[in-house]
Amino acid sequence: MTNERELPLLPLRGILVFPYMVIHLDVGRERSMAAIEKAMLDDRIILLTSQKETEIDSPNPDDLYEMGTIAEIKQLLKLPGGTMRVLVEGISRGRIIEYLEEEEYFRVSVEELAEAKRSMTPELETLVRGMTHQFEEYAKLGKRVPLETIGTVLAVEEPGRLADIVASHLNLKVPDKQTILEAMSVELRLERLTELIMREIELLELERRIGQRVRKQMDKAQKEYYLREQIKAIQKELGDKDERQAEADEYREKIAKAKCPKEVEEKALKEIERLEKMPPSSAEGTVVRTYLDWLLVLPWTKSSRDKIDLTRSEEILNQDHYGLEKVKERILEFLAIRKLTPKMKSPILCLVGPPGVGKTSLAKSISRSLNRKFVRMSLGGLRDEAEIRGHRRTYIGALPGRIIQGVRTAGTRNPVFLLDEIDKMSSDFRGDPASALLEVLDPEQNSTFTDHYLEVPFDLSQTLFVLTANTLHTIPRPLLDRMEIINISGYTEDEKLNIASRYLVPKQLEAHGLSKDVFTLEDDVLLKLLQGYTRESGVRGLERQVANLCRKIAVRWVKQEWEPHTLTVEDLESTLGAPRYHFQAAGKSPEIGAVTGLAFTEVGGVVLTVEVTPLPGKGRLTITGQLGDVMKESAQAAWTFVRAYANQLGIEEDFYDRTDLHIHVPEGATPKDGPSAGITMATAIASAIAKRYVRHDLAMTGEITLRGNVLPIGGVKEKVLAAHRAGIKVVVLPEENRKDLEEIPENVRKVLEFHFVSRIEEVLKLALLPLAHSDKVQENVPVHSYSQSGIPDTQPIREERPTTC
Repeated sequence: MTNERELPLLPLRGILVFPYMVIHLDVGRERSMAAIEKAMLDDRIILLTSQKETEIDSPNPDDLYEMGTIAEIKQLLKLPGGTMRVLVEGISRGRIIEYLEEEEYFRVSVEELAEAKRSMTPELETLVRGMTHQFEEYAKLGKRVPLETIGTVLAVEEPGRLADIVASHLNLKVPDKQTILEAMSVELRLERLTELIMREIELLELERRIGQRVRKQMDKAQKEYYLREQIKAIQKELGDKDERQAEADEYREKIAKAKCPKEVEEKALKEIERLEKMPPSSAEGTVVRTYLDWLLVLPWTKSSRDKIDLTRSEEILNQDHYGLEKVKERILEFLAIRKLTPKMKSPILCLVGPPGVGKTSLAKSISRSLNRKFVRMSLGGLRDEAEIRGHRRTYIGALPGRIIQGVRTAGTRNPVFLLDEIDKMSSDFRGDPASALLEVLDPEQNSTFTDHYLEVPFDLSQTLFVLTANTLHTIPRPLLDRMEIINISGYTEDEKLNIASRYLVPKQLEAHGLSKDVFTLEDDVLLKLLQGYTRESGVRGLERQVANLCRKIAVRWVKQEWEPHTLTVEDLESTLGAPRYHFQAAGKSPEIGAVTGLAFTEVGGVVLTVEVTPLPGKGRLTITGQLGDVMKESAQAAWTFVRAYANQLGIEEDFYDRTDLHIHVPEGATPKDGPSAGITMATAIASAIAKRYVRHDLAMTGEITLRGNVLPIGGVKEKVLAAHRAGIKVVVLPEENRKDLEEIPENVRKVLEFHFVSRIEEVLKLALLPLAHSDKVQENVPVHSYSQSGIPDTQPIREERPTTC
């Protein structure tokens, strides 16, 4: 049974009214109050329709559901503030057919949907029973519906009305209630209502289980707290103290004072909880205590404040080191930028040079100039990755790595950290420490360096890492890419002389309890000492010889066999014995088949003589002197070039059909290799075949190609210094090495004559004497270096080092 009527409409937010439902409504919107006033003037009948979205304050027809409830206004009460409170009772369902007015208030044409009485059928009775059973279960679990209300609701006999009343007592959302309201079929309404009640029962069951679990945990925690407080009170009365609890409290107090990062603090508190639950005699407890001690002792936030004064820093560097201008300049650049931007990430400096040139002491000087703590770690022979990253705590005797240990020793998180001898690391089945260092020496990553033992990140970005190495070819390329390379070449004789007179001699005199009154060393005697008793790029051996001299004089001084005076060269030889080293000097006269070459070793530059002797034969080439593969290939290339360009060199073209050639580099016990002896060998071969003399005051270095091009080489400074020590006057270098001339000390550049060549013909033109001159020179086939006494110099027995040409 349906009929149409025009009614004012009251939009509802967040609520839905069913038929037969009595409810109070608070109304405050102007349009809604106008609709109520209109209904009061007519027959108190109004349509109640819910909004689809509760956030909308001024709804449109599209924002309202079509199905609503026709209700009667039972009571109206105006409240202070201009709002109304109305008491309404639902009568029947109503569907909106058309909106007649929207401006002042909503006036709509409504189709009233009166519900016809239904006789009870078996199917309907089953649905009613199922629904009432579920409602009773819901009321029992939710405890939101009073018992008397349950009885009143279940007393309703009409199925449709019963469904509406039950739905009004459920805690459902408006869209769910709307589905019940829109179900005109009683069977459909009961089915939907049963599904919704079952869903609500499941949610209530889950809520009850969660509540029980939370309540149980809270009860347990409260019980433990209560019991602990009782134990504390009993122990306090008895004068006893729980050792485990006292230890845990002590650790907690230390953590509160340590100001650790949040992640570290959480990790430490977790370990303390574990410690509390362990028996005092547990071995695991010792591991946890050691771990906590490490966490608490590390300087997580403690930093030393840099005192950057460039004038003071420059004075410190000049006090500690003589020369090394480029290295000092780079250090001062770093300090200047550090002063301008204190938060700049520290670079990774790698000092590369021979032993004894002051790499380690430079790092100490950097530490002094920055007023930072200094930590040194030697990487020589290191082959276990755990030395860098630490051991995992599953191992007995596990400890953090040497990096974290060094930071702990420094006591600050921004020390100057010296990693010594990084080129002497190795790897085996235990790990690759060079790969472990990749994270440590990367300014982009080391802010979260994680040690295997700590298991929490430690910030190393403020730590200034300084590395030292003798060579670069043994350092892995990825690790080398993270460093800023600063090359430190060997010292010149003038620099060594100044270092000895300014630093070494005063230091050793003081160390041996002697004074300047006992003996003094003049520069000429010091020069003889460093030339005749040392052979090195640095000054470590020179310092040992000065110490040896001080010891021997100290013995004679104590025995009263020494009269204070200035040492002479004769005193030096009588005290230390005959000189051990004789630098190979330049030849006294030109020779055939003997050319002076320049080589680079771990202890600096040296001069090498390449000897070539032609023999009757069939073109066979013999190479001796323990040469490496690279130098053998250079000899083959030089031999091929001379054969190919024999005509241009003034040599008979078929000479190789009746001539064998023997190339030898003296000191055969010393391994030699490197790509810089090509032009030396080619010149020696051309001299021997053409029987032209070679200038004795000239030395050369450079590689050769089959076409006669001269290729650039490395170690120019060391090689030129060696030539200078040997008395060479002219040095031949590849054209592309002209840029390296600025690295050579000015006092050496002044006394040497440099020639830069790009073709072997230019080398031969410089090195080989003209034929007219060669005819005047008496041929001297044996190639020896003789001392002033006429006796051939003998080389002392010493450790052999590989020579790189």
